[in-house]
This record gives sequence, C-alpha cells and structure tokens, in this order.
Amino acid sequence: MTSTVLITGCSSGFGAAAARAFAGKGWNVVATARRPEDVQGLAREPGILVTRLDVQDRASIDTAVAAGIERFGRIDALVNNAGFGLFGLFETTSREKIQEQFDVNLFGAMDVTRALLPHFRANRDGVIVNVSSGAGVFALPMISLYCASKFALEGFSESLAYELADLGIRVKIVEPGGVTTTRFGERSASEAGAAGSIADYQPFLDSAHALFDRLRQSRGRATSEEVAEVIVEATLDRTNRLRYVATEDIKPMVAARRETSEDAYRAFMREALGLDHS
Repeated sequence: MTSTVLITGCSSGFGAAAARAFAGKGWNVVATARRPEDVQGLAREPGILVTRLDVQDRASIDTAVAAGIERFGRIDALVNNAGFGLFGLFETTSREKIQEQFDVNLFGAMDVTRALLPHFRANRDGVIVNVSSGAGVFALPMISLYCASKFALEGFSESLAYELADLGIRVKIVEPGGVTTTRFGERSASEAGAAGSIADYQPFLDSAHALFDRLRQSRGRATSEEVAEVIVEATLDRTNRLRYVATEDIKPMVAARRETSEDAYRAFMREALGLDHS
C-alpha cells in the first residue's frame, strides 16, 4: 500500500520542496497551506492532494486530516513545517506578535499532531517530523522570540518521542540553517519593519545588522530541495534517532553547543557575534 504524508506550510520553501520530494518517491501527499490557491502547481502533480490548513484554525486542521484519510485511506507521516520568524528587539515586539509567533511555530504544530495521534495510534505506526531550526539549538540576537518558539518545539518533540515510542510512533526533528530558496526571510523582514525602535539600542542594532550581513555573505547556504531530502530521510529512518542537522552552515555552532562545555560554547558564540569576552 502506498504511504501517505501530510505536510503543513506548502506554499513555498521546505513544504513545497518536501511535497515534490515525497511524490517523487511514490508517496501520496496531502499538501496543505493557509491559501490553497498559492499551491495549485502542486495539485497538478499525480498523487498530491492540495487542501487548506491554517495551523491557527483548528477546524481547518480537522478538515484537512479527514480529507487526506478520505482520499488516500490512511496517513502514515506528518511533517510540521509551517512557521515564520519574528526579527527584531524583544522590547519593541508586541505581546500580540509574540503570541502569534508561538501560535504558528509551536501551538500550531501541537494541534496538528494532536489531530493525527488517534489515527497513528489506531495503526500502531506513524512518524512525526517537526521542522525546527539551528535557532532551536543555539540562540542569536534579534530573533529571541523565534529562538524561544523553536527551543520549545525541540523540548516538546523530545518529550513526545518518549511518550509515543511504545505505540510504534516515531518523532523526528529536522534542523536547517540558512537557505536561499525560501520566502521565510520576506515575512521576517516585514515583521521587523513593523516594529518600533529605541535609541538606546542603536549601537547594538548597527553591530547586529553587520553581523547578519557577514553571516549571509560568508556561509554557504543550502536549497529547500536539499532540506527536503533530509526531511524525507528522517521520515524513512525507522531507528530511534531524534535529530537531523540539515545544512552545513550551522554545524560548527551546533557542535559548539552540543559537544563542548558551557564556557567554551559561550566564548565561541561571543567571538562569532563580535561581542567582547568580559
């Protein structure tokens, strides 16, 4: 029987690339987006059902899951990919925008997962792939809320993996870094432009923007298609492996976080960020 995956956030980037990658391997795909009209190109490909799913609208989640099961008989995997990043100072970010950041990146993934768990339990099989970020492993300035949401997603995923192991349901975390072929940065930039500014932060802002310019120029970036291949790899991997670092550019910082002492990691990051070592 052909396997089926449901993917959130398929309007561009990782979601669209993952939908095509799974379809290319013979999977059925439930490709979802807030605005299905944005992904009609996927609907023309065999084995792909395009349907609406807004992770902030729980009724749309239930409808999309039901549509996928009705069309393909069952769903074998879930890829929680929908997300966006707030960029800017914490102090100038409204509580409403912070709530939205968590509603999409964390609570949305939880709600879609909860909607599919009864189906996976009934099958005694299934895999949940949560798309995190390097910013779920190490923190960077100007994206404190995005980091917070991804750190929380990582903790949720790890704990959930223990809860579901005896039920035959696997949980995986995919951690990409900088990617060239995604519209993720467009929303981040628009969100930053909407925030206010505080004069006291201006020297820091100047250095932070220079830092991100250096990172963009100096680090080789992967494509959405390369990240999609890691998402597929994680889905097909039936081992207990939890985390998959998806792009080369973040591996030094991931290694510093996970393989060195706290003091060594902090020194490494302060030097990378151009901060003093006091």
